[in-house]
Amino acid sequence: MDGIRETFAGMPWWVKWVAVPLLALFVFGGVITSVLGALIGIVFKLLFFVALVGGLVFVVKKVGGGSKSSSREW
Repeated sequence: MDGIRETFAGMPWWVKWVAVPLLALFVFGGVITSVLGALIGIVFKLLFFVALVGGLVFVVKKVGGGSKSSSREW
């Protein structure tokens, strides 16, 4: 780790803060976009599931009228 630190200590600021991150994006850009796309997809599906369950609960409460006698029939 000290060798890497010493190597970067002698470099200009633009190499450390511009060139290296751009190279990392170029090399790992496909992996980064795949992971981000998967995470966004999972979050969207989770939110969609929560909305569907909430809608189902709302419809059941509206149609059922909240009567306790129907729950005993089950």
